[in-house]
Amino acid sequence: MEINVLRRLESTAMTYPGKTAFSDTESSLTFSQVEDLAKRVGSAVSQKAEQRSPVAVMSGRNVFTPVIFLGIVYAGCFYAPMDASQPDARLRDILSVLKPRLLIADRDNIEKARALGFEGEILCAEDLFETEINEPALKKAARFACADDPLYVIFTSGSTGKPKGVITSHQSLMCYIDAYAEVMGIDDSDVLGNQSPLDYIAAIRDIYLPVFFGASMFIIPKQCFVMPAQLFQALNDHKITSVGWSVSVFTIAVKVGAFSDARPEYLKKVCFSGSVMPCSVLRVWQENLPDAKFVNQYGPTECTASCTYYEIDHTVTDDETLPIGIPYRNYRVFLLNEDDTPTKTGEQGEICVSGPILALGYYNNRELTERSFIQNPLNGAYNERIYKTGDYGIMREDGILEFCGRKDRQIKHLGHRVELSEIETAALRLDSVSDACALYLKEKELIYLFYTGTATAKEAAVHFRAVLPGFMVPRKLVNLEQMPRLANGKTDMQALKAMMK
Repeated sequence: MEINVLRRLESTAMTYPGKTAFSDTESSLTFSQVEDLAKRVGSAVSQKAEQRSPVAVMSGRNVFTPVIFLGIVYAGCFYAPMDASQPDARLRDILSVLKPRLLIADRDNIEKARALGFEGEILCAEDLFETEINEPALKKAARFACADDPLYVIFTSGSTGKPKGVITSHQSLMCYIDAYAEVMGIDDSDVLGNQSPLDYIAAIRDIYLPVFFGASMFIIPKQCFVMPAQLFQALNDHKITSVGWSVSVFTIAVKVGAFSDARPEYLKKVCFSGSVMPCSVLRVWQENLPDAKFVNQYGPTECTASCTYYEIDHTVTDDETLPIGIPYRNYRVFLLNEDDTPTKTGEQGEICVSGPILALGYYNNRELTERSFIQNPLNGAYNERIYKTGDYGIMREDGILEFCGRKDRQIKHLGHRVELSEIETAALRLDSVSDACALYLKEKELIYLFYTGTATAKEAAVHFRAVLPGFMVPRKLVNLEQMPRLANGKTDMQALKAMMK
C-alpha cells in the first residue's frame, strides 16, 4: 500500500516521463523534470532540517512552487506555503506559529522574506535546484516515512485574529484526491485549469491530481479571472478540460455576458465550491456547456478540502437551491443537535465529519485542536475523532445533505432568527446585482447589504420588500464598484465590517 505521495509521483514519472505535468505562461515541466528537481530540493533540505519538521515556503504562482513543496517532502519534512502578497504582520504571525528552522523563497520573494526578521535560515529556491541528488539521504527519509506523517500546513484565519495552521497528513490527502478523481472522472487525458493561489487549500487538487494520475495542470494568469473574455481564451488555448474554481469566478463570467462572444470549447468537468452557487448563474453555464459535468462541493480545510459533493443531473431553475450532496469515499458526515444528540431526518443540525481525512489538528495549538477535534459523542466504545464544522445542514430522507448556513451567519434580529446568506441569495435574484454580502451591526440592530452591480438602492429595496419578510429587509444598502476579495476568492468580510458605522 502506498503511504507517501512521493511514491505516486515516481510511478507517474516512470509512466509519463516526457509529458507536461505543470505549465504557466512562461515555463513548463515534465513529470521527469518535476521528480528530478524535487529530489534536488529534498537533498539540500535533508542536510538542514529534521524529519517531520516544518519548512516555510514563499514562492510565486508558477510551475516551480509545487516542485519546492514535493522537494520538502522528499526530505521527510512538511511544507507551509506563505503568500508573499499578504501583509508583513500576517506573515510574521504565521512564522511565529510555525517556528520553522528553514524558509525557502524564490528570487522574486527572497528580499521580502529577509525583511520579515526571520531568525532561521533562508534558502534560495533556484540555488536548491542546482544541488546534487543525495540518494542515501532520500532513501533514509523514505525508510522512516509513515502514512500519518504531516504533508503540509495551510494557514487560515482564526477567530482570535491570529492565523491557525491546519495540518494534513499524506493519508488524508491521498484519500481525498482519489475520491475526487473518482467522482470527477479525472485521468491522464485531462488538463486542469488552476485558479487558486498555491498556498490555498483548493490548490491541492491542481497540484496532486497530475502527480497521482498523469493529468496536466496549467496555471491561469490571475488577471484572466477579472476579464472573462481572456479567461475563455486561455481555457481554449490550453485545451483545459477540468476546473475546480470558487463560485465568484463563474458568477463574474455570467454577469459580464462572457458567453455572448465565446465559450470554453474543451471544458467537460466543472467543480465549484467556497460559497453558495446562484442557480441563475449555473443555468447559464449548463446551457452553454451542455455536455459538461457540474459538481457542487462542500467542506472545510480541516476535512482535507471538501467532504461532500452533489453532481447536478438536470438543468437548474433560477429559484432552486443546490444541496451539498453525499460524502466522498472515506468521509463520514452526520448531524448533531446542540446537546450532541443525533438530529432527526429533515431537521436542522450541525454538520460533523469523521474519517481518515480529518486534519491532524492545528499546528502548535493543542488547546484549539482539542476543542475543535473531539470524541464522537455518539461513540462510547472506542476513540473516534470528529470535526464540528460550525455549519448547519438538513439530511433529507434520500440521504442528500442540504446546507443551511453557518452558525456565525445566523443572527437574532428584532426577535427573529435570520440567516444572512438568505438575504444574499435574494439579492442575487435581481439581474442588476452581480455580487452581494449581508452583515449585521448588532449594536444598532442594522442589517447591511454590500453589493456590486447597476441596481440603485431604491430598486434593491423594492425588490427586497417583494421577496423577503419586513424584518429581513436590509436597512443599509451600500453599492460598491467591486467586492473586496481574499486571495482565495472569498469575500473579505473584515474589509466590509470596517465600512459599517
